[in-house]
Amino acid sequence: MPSSIERIQRLQKLIWVLIYLGLFALIIGVVIRGAAPVAGPLLIVTGLIAAVAGVVLIYVRSRMEVEKSPP
Repeated sequence: MPSSIERIQRLQKLIWVLIYLGLFALIIGVVIRGAAPVAGPLLIVTGLIAAVAGVVLIYVRSRMEVEKSPP
């Protein structure tokens, strides 16, 4: 079982991947919205969901406690 520090590090990586890829998808969706009437809005919604999920995970991370190892 991974330690709490390893879980937190994995969670932090996931947070930033969700935020950055979500914002990237959002921007691409806005750019191609006129040329691709289905794919553009789909990317916008998907990007927004991913970015919001990343922000929610920041809150979850702030509530996690780190287990201290004995000296």
